[in-house]
Amino acid sequence: MRKQDLLRRKVEDIDLSRSSDLAALVDAMGHGGGFTAKKIAVGVEILRSMFRNRACTTFLSFPAALMATGVRGVLRGLVERKLVDAVITTCGTADHDLARVWKPYYHGDFDMDDVALHRVGVNRLGNVLVPNESYGIVLEEKLQPMLRKLWKDGKRSFSTKELLWEFGRRTESRDSLLWWAWKNHIPVYVPAIFDGAVGYQLWSFWQDHKGFSIDQFRDEAELADLVFGAKESGALMIGGGVSKHHTIWWNQFRGGLDYAVYVTTAPEWDGSLSGARLREGISWGKVKETAKQVTIEGDATAILPIMIAAALMRTRR
Repeated sequence: MRKQDLLRRKVEDIDLSRSSDLAALVDAMGHGGGFTAKKIAVGVEILRSMFRNRACTTFLSFPAALMATGVRGVLRGLVERKLVDAVITTCGTADHDLARVWKPYYHGDFDMDDVALHRVGVNRLGNVLVPNESYGIVLEEKLQPMLRKLWKDGKRSFSTKELLWEFGRRTESRDSLLWWAWKNHIPVYVPAIFDGAVGYQLWSFWQDHKGFSIDQFRDEAELADLVFGAKESGALMIGGGVSKHHTIWWNQFRGGLDYAVYVTTAPEWDGSLSGARLREGISWGKVKETAKQVTIEGDATAILPIMIAAALMRTRR
């Protein structure tokens, strides 16, 4: 290691007078060389590469909690603009996306009295308030008739993608990520489909319709085709759990991801998948040794809107 090889790039001050738009500001953050700011700039460049590369099959993975926030609009925008080729997520994504089509969620606070909230029928998701009537109640009211109609039409077996497209289509709402997924034929896969309110509605319907089934093998077959047919593959992964793991798990079979951006708040030292940095995935063959990749530590509700907006703009620095 030679000193002159290390000291090639100077840290530059961020000049707000030259940062006329968000893309220019993020670019300046990269030249500033400061901690997470630099990682955000690197992540934006990787996203630009993925979005512009037609040979790249791009995966989007995220946990459900984001869909209860305004970031739902950012995630929906990626599907609406056809910037991703497949979504891998959790059952709660369907819960919150569908519930918010019909009922609102509300602002709350992290320090509210949860006992008092429970007594008045209000659920707290971080600092978001979800009244009972905006969640389980409305989902039962809306989804059971949809399921009965599908049954009446002779449809008995669905993959998670097929079922979520049906739900999305029947919302007739451009506010819904699932509606845009159906509209643009972008698959949404939920490996843990029963782990949420929508999953409960499926189980409840099955009680009186034992011929009704969820065939997740069809989801897996489609994922295999996507992965093995990809010339290059990339992923924007937010948070860990089954969504992240299913994304990197399938990509290991083609030698790993070529591009990867991971946003997490989890610590690395507990050995969790959520805390595992992308460099750890290299050891498993889930991320290529040569991949353009970055792990960004921070809250996706703050980071993701900045990154996506900047990635969609041209840098004017």
